[in-house]
Amino acid sequence: MISFPILFVWALYAFSMFFLVFWLLTFLDKSGEKEHEKLEKFPRVTITIPVLNEEDTIAKTMLSAISLDYPRNKLEIIVVNDGSKDRTKERIEKVMWQHRETDIRLVNHPKNKGKGESLNEALKMAKGEFFTCLDADSFIEKKALKKILPKFSDKRVGAVLPLMRVYKPKTMLQKMQWCEYVINLFLKNIMASKDCVHVIPGPFSVYRADVVRKLGGFAEKNITEDLEISLRLQKHHYKIVQLLGVSVYTVVPDTLKGVYRQRNRWYKGTMLNLFNYKGLVFNKKYGDFGMVQLPHVFVSGILASIMLILVGYTMIIKPFVKWLYDMSYINFDVIFVFRRWIYSMVNDFSVLNINLTNAFFAITALALSITFLYFAYKFTREKILKNGVLAVPAYLILYSFIASTVWVWVFFELMIGKVQKW
Repeated sequence: MISFPILFVWALYAFSMFFLVFWLLTFLDKSGEKEHEKLEKFPRVTITIPVLNEEDTIAKTMLSAISLDYPRNKLEIIVVNDGSKDRTKERIEKVMWQHRETDIRLVNHPKNKGKGESLNEALKMAKGEFFTCLDADSFIEKKALKKILPKFSDKRVGAVLPLMRVYKPKTMLQKMQWCEYVINLFLKNIMASKDCVHVIPGPFSVYRADVVRKLGGFAEKNITEDLEISLRLQKHHYKIVQLLGVSVYTVVPDTLKGVYRQRNRWYKGTMLNLFNYKGLVFNKKYGDFGMVQLPHVFVSGILASIMLILVGYTMIIKPFVKWLYDMSYINFDVIFVFRRWIYSMVNDFSVLNINLTNAFFAITALALSITFLYFAYKFTREKILKNGVLAVPAYLILYSFIASTVWVWVFFELMIGKVQKW
């Protein structure tokens, strides 16, 4: 009789392979449209930089916005200092003084109000036809606006996203995130062709200002306001476009604690927002977004959590308990057990003992994954060995474990009603 863990693993395999093949076929079927068109006119653009205790990066972030290749009289920058306790305000004012010919306004909050409220305050002040948020730890390339704005020639487009890259990864943890961003942003570009983008990241995503205002602005009590506004745009049938030829660079966490705090907020916000927008899930009115993408996002976290628990129990806890029980009969003679293991490996191994079905599907999964990786790195113009030979294998082996661990804890915190502020 087949056990539940084995059935679950096969179900998870089928689920993963379905979506991998689906998005690969979608990518291969995409038309060869050009990503960039020439900008015929220069509309006014508002860049908002919400900041909280970012004294080390805020000056560089502001300078990247000031240095954009775009007419000065068509650009305004609003910096919202959301209750910073360090020298952030001093750094902002220094840059403003050095570049006083640029239209820069500073909004100071004595106390922290949250990112959503900061964005809405800037949105009310904004004079631009287009509104963009630039996170205070991110840096945009000079020609970004000239590459992004032509996509708004389609009146159905509500937001356009640049390719988010990791800024100068140093630690192995940051290099793993570099791999994650490359793969996820390539996947998001494919999703955009099916109107399936479910989250608009903070670093320099550009919105139609009047559309965001018409939809009520950004959610102020939401821990992932970028995901919430994405779902709201999709609910009202606006298109979200992901570009691969425009880059924004962002600083990522360099510690496990930092990664955990960031992903905990992301994953928890995902589940809370999906619950709020549950009417879109399996709703044919929203096409592939409702029938494919949202169910996939919802189920992925659940499956990852179950998989971690099953693997932990069947491959670690249960074998370890049995090992302790068996070892007690031989007075914990580890050397004897090691010798028996070596003897078994040498003398009992046979090709006939290999499960050919499992081997076939494992090789198929590996081949599809390598194919996807190849296209991801090719079309994001990244070199796979850029950050060393271990970065990609480390991501493939360790990232799923890290993400699954966070998912398990997120579900636990949701069950006990713990939801942090932004």
